[in-house]
Amino acid sequence: MKQNNYLYIIKLAIPIIIANASVPLLGLVDTAAIGQTASASDLGAIALAALIFSFVYWGFGFLRMGTTGFIAQASGAEDKDELHALVFRSVFLGAAIGLVLVILQKLIGELSVYLLSASDEIKDLVKDYFYIRIWGAPATLITFSLLGTLIGMGWTKRLLWVQLFLNGLNIAFNVTFVVGFGMGVTGIALGTVLAEWLTLFFAGYILFKRLELNRPWERIQELKTQIFDMPKLIALFRVNSDIMIRTLALLSGFAWFANEGAKFGDHTLAANHVLLQFVTLSAFFLDGYAHVVEMLAGKAFGAKNKSLFMRQVKQSTVLAGATAVVLALLVYISGNTIIPLLTKDLQVQTIASNYKNYAVFYILFSFIAFQLDGVFIGVTRSKEMRNATLLSMVAFIGLGMLLVHYYGNTGLWLSFIFYVVVRGLALGLYYPGILRMLEVK
Repeated sequence: MKQNNYLYIIKLAIPIIIANASVPLLGLVDTAAIGQTASASDLGAIALAALIFSFVYWGFGFLRMGTTGFIAQASGAEDKDELHALVFRSVFLGAAIGLVLVILQKLIGELSVYLLSASDEIKDLVKDYFYIRIWGAPATLITFSLLGTLIGMGWTKRLLWVQLFLNGLNIAFNVTFVVGFGMGVTGIALGTVLAEWLTLFFAGYILFKRLELNRPWERIQELKTQIFDMPKLIALFRVNSDIMIRTLALLSGFAWFANEGAKFGDHTLAANHVLLQFVTLSAFFLDGYAHVVEMLAGKAFGAKNKSLFMRQVKQSTVLAGATAVVLALLVYISGNTIIPLLTKDLQVQTIASNYKNYAVFYILFSFIAFQLDGVFIGVTRSKEMRNATLLSMVAFIGLGMLLVHYYGNTGLWLSFIFYVVVRGLALGLYYPGILRMLEVK
């Protein structure tokens, strides 16, 4: 039975890993389409404009994470009415935030462009992109809620279908508009918006059919009081605000790492960026297990089953740890072969090779923080996640300032490893509190 459960966890994680891996493919196709048909200004504009939306959408990633935990708990408690109410509650929140972003598009767009360090030509192109793509915000944020529901229910194959549908459509539209019609930056923006809205309807169809929500408007009327129950709305906002703060703290930590690296010159900055690609790629794999433990821990927590909860957390973490070891070994063994494929600059290659082992250790230790993040998302203990991330960020920057002063880029990487270790340890200190909340069933 235990072996079968390991296989079950792997089976759940693989679709998420594949879905995650499909994301960078879209960026490569967009870059190739623009790079082959337009100017360097268009390419630069796409990079900067995409960065704006990445920041905005990552900031509202709580719509996915917050939804997952509540859905998993309702599923574990076998509360169908609350499950349906949660779906509508999260969808309405995503729609409301998306609508606000559309209404405030002028303010957001002008401020974002003002903060960019780019030529006037590129800034104009960024505006062209922004004011088209912003109309996809409601669709994207509602889809976040739907994806959170799919993960919370453990329907990871359907999550993969949605992600492949989104990226496949996006690639098809962008190639058609850019290569076929020569629309440049506006073609990329238009293709992305169309893909976002069509994906919303596709994901909604899959989810509502699986949840047997054949008449959603009638179901909303039936559950209106439960959907807009004030204590539950407050709980959702509390969890989401904590996750948003946690996300901003993570962004701040990575931004500080990048900014400090820039102080050592362009070559060191580029080398650190190359090594971060290994870290990011590893995160695609480890995120698969983190998403699975969100669902498994949430369901066991909702069912008040302590022994099941502990077993699910242990087994998924063992698999994540084994995967982290394999990934770290792959980077250690093949890193020097892959680095030249990512940069032709010999000096950057040399620096990246010299610091490669620090990326290896980061990958090796990072799974602990990933897994515990998943556990705390699953049981909707967002306050602890927020506090642990803030603590680790302060510790990272505090120690980093000292180590960078004495050891330069080596000190920066050491503090970066320390950052992810402290995140894991801080969450680990909160973990016994979750166990105390559970009763043996």
